[in-house]
Amino acid sequence: MTGNDPFASALSALNNAESVGHLEQTVSPASNEIGSVLEVFYDRGYIDGFSFVDDGKAGEFEVELKGAINECGPVKPRYSAGADEFEKWEKRFLPARDYGTLVVTTSHGVMSHYEAREEGVGGQVIAYVY
Repeated sequence: MTGNDPFASALSALNNAESVGHLEQTVSPASNEIGSVLEVFYDRGYIDGFSFVDDGKAGEFEVELKGAINECGPVKPRYSAGADEFEKWEKRFLPARDYGTLVVTTSHGVMSHYEAREEGVGGQVIAYVY
């Protein structure tokens, strides 16, 4: 049985697995949103990789951890941030400047706040990781 927020549950599962030193974690149910966020985590070097496993229902992600995540979590409610406003949200959710990543959903897709700043697009802050 799943809870009310699969996205928050997935990030919590990753956070808990990292804190006890596991090298693999299964995240279920799978969704496009969770897959996109895992892609950002992979691009920024927080996980070694992930793969989708079809279980006949919603599916699940097998995530290979590498011990690089100190903390990750969802941002609730999803705050809107302009291309020039990311520093405000960095101060709120990340421990230091240029340490960690905010995951942002934009009209160009899900990306890190560094990529969004480069492209000059704003969006909604949906998660953080450091």
